[in-house]
Amino acid sequence: MKFVYFTHSLVSDWNHGNAHFLRGVLTELIERGHEVAVYEPRDAWSLQNLLNDQGRAALGGFENAYPALSSIQYNPDDLSLEKALSEADVAIVHEWNDHELVARVGEHRRKNGGYRLFFHDTHHRCVTDEKSMGDYDLSGYDGVLAFGSVIRDRYREKGWAKDAWTWHEAADTRVFRPEDGRSERADVVWIGNWGDEERTAELQEFLLDPVKELGLKATVYGVRYPDQALNALAHAGIDYAGWLPNYKAPCVFAKHRMTVHVPRRPYVEALPGIPTIRMFEALACGIPLISAPWNDSEGLFRPGTDFLMARDGAEMKVQMKRLLDDASLRGQVAASGLERVRRHHTCGHRVDELLQILAGLEKEERKAVALL
Repeated sequence: MKFVYFTHSLVSDWNHGNAHFLRGVLTELIERGHEVAVYEPRDAWSLQNLLNDQGRAALGGFENAYPALSSIQYNPDDLSLEKALSEADVAIVHEWNDHELVARVGEHRRKNGGYRLFFHDTHHRCVTDEKSMGDYDLSGYDGVLAFGSVIRDRYREKGWAKDAWTWHEAADTRVFRPEDGRSERADVVWIGNWGDEERTAELQEFLLDPVKELGLKATVYGVRYPDQALNALAHAGIDYAGWLPNYKAPCVFAKHRMTVHVPRRPYVEALPGIPTIRMFEALACGIPLISAPWNDSEGLFRPGTDFLMARDGAEMKVQMKRLLDDASLRGQVAASGLERVRRHHTCGHRVDELLQILAGLEKEERKAVALL
């Protein structure tokens, strides 16, 4: 089959976590013999920030890490959907695209048919920016691929789409896998973007304060750190290392004894069951992980086995010390998390799920035709 994906950016993961998952899913599709075509706007915000921050050399790094992947960059005013979708069997439009493109693709599907069409939602805006999400015209779409059941249910309850399915993110285990670390490791690493004041207090409580109080050697990677955030890191004795391309994370994890997961506040308060993609990726790399509170309502993991949970900053401090003092515990937690991801949460599993959704739609269509 031919899959066409309209993304914000494939080549840039600068503050763009969906690129991680997309790269893994597309690689899996290609290796199974499918054809993929990816379209991204030439002036994508993530790409422009990456170029301003790192220069064009960063694009060479992507090309070396993902030799099978490439994208077609377009000017929105000149994009020919007739050409882009002429041989498509499946088209997916990510929710970072503007309303006009989403509506144009839906209209093309209504007029031409011939392919399945999905909207892919991997953000919390269905709760935090409900009007904008409700304004998307999804009437020409088969439905929504939502990265959590609570988001899937939101689309169904609001009547924003004909149907919706849960399609969690996952780890690209071709890239995210355990690597041999150096014998001398630092203590803690956190990879994530600051951004939008959605977890400022949480990062202070669950990362900065415990690291400072325990006197640990820690490093933080990510972008969009304002001066006050950089000052807070320095005050806690934490090294700030800036942007890290997703494909370099396994090497970084291998140099540290543990990592932490600090979900953004909207997911904790309104959208239970959705971890960040970095949690999948960290566990796939075999590093012990301690998480700030979140409700694993869908049973993705086994809290206390696949990772440790800390209910507050004091407990995070206790859990960090447990892992530092007990190499056996570190090994047990890392092995369990790795096994869980490999068994349930790889991009291969998500491709299987997508193909099952497609098969279900075909079955329903054949049943409807038989009843005519």
